[in-house]
Amino acid sequence: MNNNASSSCVRLINLTFYAHHGVHKEEHFVGSKYEVDAEMYCNYKKAAQHDDITSTIDYRLVYEKIRNVLTQKKFYLIEAVAYTIATELLGDFPILNSITIKVRKRNPPIGGVCDYAEAVYTAEKSRRENEPL
Repeated sequence: MNNNASSSCVRLINLTFYAHHGVHKEEHFVGSKYEVDAEMYCNYKKAAQHDDITSTIDYRLVYEKIRNVLTQKKFYLIEAVAYTIATELLGDFPILNSITIKVRKRNPPIGGVCDYAEAVYTAEKSRRENEPL
């Protein structure tokens, strides 16, 4: 790795929401517990060196974006939820190079015992998007 290049990760783990997603009409009515993990890769070296939040990811803004995606729209699939969160965060935070979003649905209606169903989506910006102007 080049001495000037670095990659760091900021994680928000187990953000918990009650929302109304699912394939079945009843799921949209009754709702369920959802958990989200966000693993965000960026270079926060400048923020760390200067102890400056403006040079890194503001966790509060990330939380608000995830909450809005989960609670403002109804999805059929947790795959769609994970994809939407990832693509919106990549678009909203220029510092992000890549992101992995995990969305868990507790007690999914599968006809048996299951702690949760989980969808994982990873996306990264193209090199062209990350290159300085």
